[in-house]
Amino acid sequence: MPTYVFKGRNRLNEIIVGERVAENREALRQILRREQVTLTSVKEKGREIGIPKIGGRKRKVKAKDLSIFTRQFSVMIDAGLPLVQCLDILAQQQDNKFFQQTLLQVRQDVEEGSTLAAAMARHPKVFDQLYANMVEAGETGGILDLILQRLSTFIEKIVKLKKDVISAMIYPSAVIVLAIAAVAVIMVVVIPQFQLIFQGMLGPGEQLPVPTQIVVKTSDFLAGWGGLTILGGIIGMVFVIRSFYKTPGGRSKIDALLLKLPIIGGIFRKIAVARFARTLSTLLSSGVPILQSLDITARTAGNVIIEQAILKVRAGVERGESFVDPLQATEVFPHMVSQMIGIGEQTGA
Repeated sequence: MPTYVFKGRNRLNEIIVGERVAENREALRQILRREQVTLTSVKEKGREIGIPKIGGRKRKVKAKDLSIFTRQFSVMIDAGLPLVQCLDILAQQQDNKFFQQTLLQVRQDVEEGSTLAAAMARHPKVFDQLYANMVEAGETGGILDLILQRLSTFIEKIVKLKKDVISAMIYPSAVIVLAIAAVAVIMVVVIPQFQLIFQGMLGPGEQLPVPTQIVVKTSDFLAGWGGLTILGGIIGMVFVIRSFYKTPGGRSKIDALLLKLPIIGGIFRKIAVARFARTLSTLLSSGVPILQSLDITARTAGNVIIEQAILKVRAGVERGESFVDPLQATEVFPHMVSQMIGIGEQTGA
């Protein structure tokens, strides 16, 4: 991917000059917009980062691999190994070639004088903003090994949560799929055979009972073009919903609906609140400023409604309000969460 040299202004109207890797200029503009930097000028640097293009499915780093890397990195730093040597050793043992080349590029940037956080921030597909900011806090405070330990623990918890959710969904998903398959076989294969038997049993002028007629007609409908029509309609609906979700307004409406669904909505809300608390706690305990922590936490919320609520909290804190008041005003977070955060704010814990 190309490297761009850019100039922009932040929220305080300060001039920001730097370099960033992005797929194109529009991607760079979006990255800087998320960092609250308004782009004023940009040009492509004369060289590209030495990461060879690998198959699309390989250009991704699993959370588990990132967790293992972070844990090993923290152990090496704690043992006193030089930063460049750590990156070189860890890069050589990676099976994922994309991850390996990314680490080698990070090592090269560090050798050329870049900070570790800045070098990692140039690869947002591997090291997100939360990761880069925590590393920056660790470098600034001289506690990089401790920060990496916290990061690895944080990522491990996310991996475990995803694994538990997938494991919990396997059984009900399998039951639903098997039930649909069984009903389809009965309606398309079995019922037509029974229909012939029923017709042979009926006398002149006799008709099947109404419920049986409904079942037979449903079977005829599904065995013909009806089944394909329903299947096509479901696929089309999924496509339309996904396309609608990609629009800002559509995503906002669908995320709001998900939070209002009976039973499932409560689960989504609890997951989002747990992610908010875990992420914010990790950032604050690592020395990241409160406003910056709230910005990062909002972007990792996973739900637009939760994200907007966190940004409202951030705006309130920036105005000098306490953390609790804007948190309660959002009506998104449970009362207990607000009270617990209020106690922590008052006691400094």
